[in-house]
Amino acid sequence: MSAADRYDVVVLGSGTGGKLVARAMGKEGKRTAVVERKLIGGSCVNVACLPAKNVIHTAKVASLFGRHQEFGIQTGTIAVNMAGVYARKRSMVDEIVKVHLDRYHASGDELILGEGRFVGPRTVQVALRDGGERTITADRVFVNVGTHATIPDLPGLRDAMPMTHVEALDLQRVPEHLIVLGGGYVGLELGQAMRRFGSRVTLIERGPQLASREDPDVAQAILQLFRDEGIDVLLHAQVLNVTGVSGERVAMKLQNERGTRTIEGTDILAALGRTPNTQGIGLEEAGIEVTEKGHVRVNDRLETTAPNVWAIGECAGSPYFTHVSEDDFNIIHANLNGGHRSTRDRLIPYCVFTDPPFARVGLNESQARENDIAYRVASLPVDAIWRPWTLSERRGFMKGIVDAHTDRILGFATFGPEAGELMGTVQAAMLGGQPYPILRDAVFAHPTMTEGLKYLFAGVPPLARDDVEKHETASVAWGCL
Repeated sequence: MSAADRYDVVVLGSGTGGKLVARAMGKEGKRTAVVERKLIGGSCVNVACLPAKNVIHTAKVASLFGRHQEFGIQTGTIAVNMAGVYARKRSMVDEIVKVHLDRYHASGDELILGEGRFVGPRTVQVALRDGGERTITADRVFVNVGTHATIPDLPGLRDAMPMTHVEALDLQRVPEHLIVLGGGYVGLELGQAMRRFGSRVTLIERGPQLASREDPDVAQAILQLFRDEGIDVLLHAQVLNVTGVSGERVAMKLQNERGTRTIEGTDILAALGRTPNTQGIGLEEAGIEVTEKGHVRVNDRLETTAPNVWAIGECAGSPYFTHVSEDDFNIIHANLNGGHRSTRDRLIPYCVFTDPPFARVGLNESQARENDIAYRVASLPVDAIWRPWTLSERRGFMKGIVDAHTDRILGFATFGPEAGELMGTVQAAMLGGQPYPILRDAVFAHPTMTEGLKYLFAGVPPLARDDVEKHETASVAWGCL
């Protein structure tokens, strides 16, 4: 192997964590190469987080246009031009990819476009996109290969060539009747967006509720939202078989407690989970083990079973969020510089960008009960504060979970306007180890969503009697109306 093929660092995959590793190592003077097979900047930039939120925001604008008379605005006939929706998204993605390319050029990191495969310890063979082949080796290797949408082995589903989120975000037409398989984040976000663009939408969930990991009150609120918007939601529905071709005409035979029925539509969106991109890349040749679910096996420092090889993000089994991949990088980089950071006990927030959005950090009630954690709970409808009235967006609620014997905040969830930003305030208090009265007694600007935290946490029930002498008892008064 020639000296030119030797690097200090090789990163397999240019997604969030991978590109941050490359950027940091390059700044430290290490000769660094990034191998990327397709999407410069990773899925978040190209086919997931950012383009999805771009399209979802356009759908919100379409919804607001549909409510124009409510806001005192007069206008003529309105139509959604999906080619224009696509063009706006494509323009944003192209700009962001250019930013990434410019940063690679500025850092001096080498971006190698092609399919990478391990052929030995810390040694990667790359089938170059423009033809030819290279073999590169490094002192340190970082695996950041991500995941892809799962198409389960349901009879006829693969032959029907369903869309995943990737194809759905490239649509330049409005599906006549979209059948969404899955009531998780992707199905909820894109199902609502397509309904607002004008599609008839049927959402099929095999479980008893939408958003299966959330409390029943959250699931019910989302279900009611979807039904109010004209989305047909089928719960407890098992797909028996699929016929036809997505984009033309499809039929889906379902079974639930009432028997069997057939749903006909024009398009299918499969939103049924994700599969790690760890097969066929030679991990075994490098001594890198995978778990039963196909993730790269790592410890709490994200070290793999091979010396001087780390895995980052979704392929390592980290929670499937861009901000977690970034934190994975922060952990690895800190530890390489003498730190002692770990993935254990991370406080991971997330937001589902329905409209209104849902956001949560920490425990919900279901998790607290499953782990035998005693808790107190307070809930507040969002229209108990004035900001939603000014927006004409009064649907939703917020909920706080507090330890039963101390004033420690265990979790927070909200379904309503500006949910992600509202959650961030509570997360900051949790990270600082602050008791809930710090939010209850704070002076927040008016009218904002954040001032609702005062009234929410004022509703936390008092401590148990044997704790009263040790801890301040919260007021039970709440609401600002």
